[in-house]
Amino acid sequence: MALPATRRADKGPAGARMAPWLRKLLAHRNGLIGAIVLVILVAAALGAGFISDADPRAISLGSRLQAPLTTTKGQLHILGTDALGRDVFARLLYGARVSLSVSLIAVAISLVLGLTIGLTAAYYGGWLDNVLMRLVEAQLAFPFILLALTVLAALGSGLPQLILVLGVGRWDVFARVVRSEAKGLMERQHIEACRALGMGSVRVMLSHLLPNVLNTVVVVASFSIATNILTESALSFLGLGVDVSIPTWGSMLAEGRDYMRVAWWLTTLPGAAIMVTVLAINFVGDWLRDLLDPRVVS
Repeated sequence: MALPATRRADKGPAGARMAPWLRKLLAHRNGLIGAIVLVILVAAALGAGFISDADPRAISLGSRLQAPLTTTKGQLHILGTDALGRDVFARLLYGARVSLSVSLIAVAISLVLGLTIGLTAAYYGGWLDNVLMRLVEAQLAFPFILLALTVLAALGSGLPQLILVLGVGRWDVFARVVRSEAKGLMERQHIEACRALGMGSVRVMLSHLLPNVLNTVVVVASFSIATNILTESALSFLGLGVDVSIPTWGSMLAEGRDYMRVAWWLTTLPGAAIMVTVLAINFVGDWLRDLLDPRVVS
C-alpha cells in the first residue's frame, strides 16, 4: 500500500531535514570557508601542546635562523626558527591562543558595556539619552589607537591591561547600534503595554528589548573580534601588548622585521596568520549577517 502524501513528505531527502542555519552555511561559500578555517585555528590553538612538542620560549642560539623543514639537534622545525633559535611553528600556535583569547574577552566586555548603556539610553530617553550619546560621540571622535597607546604607556604592558583597553575602548560601537535598534522598539505597542501594566524597567529591557537586538549585536561582535585581533597585533608590534616572553603574532612581526632579507619566514608567516584569521572571521560575519537579517531572502 502506498504511503500517504504527508508520510512521503516526512521521508524527504536529508537536505530538507537539515537545520536552516547549516543549509545556509553550506550555500554560503565564503562563510563555509571561513568557518572551516576558524575551526582548524581554534583546534590548533587549544591543542598546541599536542601538535608541537617544541617549547615556544626555548632559546637555542645554535639553531638560530634555520629555514623551514630544517632539523637541528634532532628537532624538526616545520616553519623554521627565529633569531634566538625558537621554533616558529610552536610560537604561531601559542600566539593564536593569545590573539583569540584577548579578542574574545575584550569583545565580551565591550558587549556587556555597550548593551547596558545602549538599552538604558533607549529605554529612558530624555536627558539621560543625550548624555550617554554625547559620551559615545566623544569616544568615537578620539582616535582609538592613540587612546590605547596612552593608557598602556601609563599602566604598562601586560595581558590584563591589554584586555581592559580593548574592552573598554570598543563599547561605543555596541552602544550606538543597540540604542538605534532599541529606540525603534520602544514605539511598538507591546512595549507600551508592558510599561502601562507596571512591568519593571529591567524586566522590559531584558525580556522584550534585548532579544530583539541580539541578532544585530552578534554580527557586530563577529566583526569586532577581527578588529581586536588587528589592534592587539599592532600594539604588540609596538611593544605595548603582552609581556615580551609571551609569543604573539604582533611581537613575532616586530622581532622578524630586521631579518626580512635573510629569513623571510619570520615576518611572512605571522603576517599570513593574521590575514587569514581576520579574513575568515569577516567571512563568518558576512554569513551571520545574511542568516540573522530577516530582510535577506534565503
